Amino acid sequence: MKSLFSSFKRGLQRTKTLLVRNIQSLFSGTQEWTPATYDELEAILIGADLGVGVSHRLLGDIRDRYQRGEIGTAEDILRIARTDLAQILATAVQPLRLATGGPTIVLLVGVNGSGKTTTAAKLAHMWQQDGKSVGLAACDTFRAAAIEQLKIWGERVGCPVIAAQHGADAASVAFDAAQAAIARKLDFMIIDTAGRQHTRKGLMEELGKIRRVLDKACPGAPHEVWLVVDGSTGTNALHQAREFTRVADLTGLCLTKLDGTSKGGIVVAIHDELKLPIRFVGLGEAMTDLQPFDPHHFADALFQQ
Repeated sequence: MKSLFSSFKRGLQRTKTLLVRNIQSLFSGTQEWTPATYDELEAILIGADLGVGVSHRLLGDIRDRYQRGEIGTAEDILRIARTDLAQILATAVQPLRLATGGPTIVLLVGVNGSGKTTTAAKLAHMWQQDGKSVGLAACDTFRAAAIEQLKIWGERVGCPVIAAQHGADAASVAFDAAQAAIARKLDFMIIDTAGRQHTRKGLMEELGKIRRVLDKACPGAPHEVWLVVDGSTGTNALHQAREFTRVADLTGLCLTKLDGTSKGGIVVAIHDELKLPIRFVGLGEAMTDLQPFDPHHFADALFQQ
């Protein structure tokens, strides 16, 4: 799994640099750790968007171990934080809800610009590399450019794209996609939807309609509903996840663009609050840079020197 860890290490380099350098700087030459020292450490952890709750827990463990004489260096802190973080994230990995006797329908939702279409293409590529047959459905019918973009991705990765004209009923496209997946005996059908804010009642009702017609075309579908969020937006990503969880029956999260931010810790904050599985993380622009989430690789990439 060396190559997989390399992807995490490279993709989270900015976040790691922020954390490790600041921690090493704070504790270099410190003779005795004071309340002010712990306050600064907490600010470093929160600054990487690990979340207040997780930061408090990490800080509490570090303080207890220091008082027991078990640690005394920045390297000790990094080691403990790495171990604790992996344990916190252990429940973030859960098996996919695969369909039995038919295609697994995966519905991608999220706001504009979160990376849904690119994520759909990368998922298709990854599953095809695993020997699975995959289709894509262009259910973002509000933007003609979105339909064309998915078609281009479909040609690039070599999988069929179910689409209609600009302005067509998105639920109708989803229905056709589910039927096509059954007829072609595909393993996966990935439904790319329009970007929507949770406050847009009409668009959220459309999402409900898409879900209903998918279940009609393929009983039990959608089997997975993943919120795609841009990890580089930091706490705004947590806000989006929080709101979509209230209005959509999410089964997991995909966090994109973690390579472009020093706030990759938002993955931790989102899972800690919402307890949703982290399905995949985007660690770069290449087709292979969308990776299944791994708590140990994630923790090592953040805190390993």
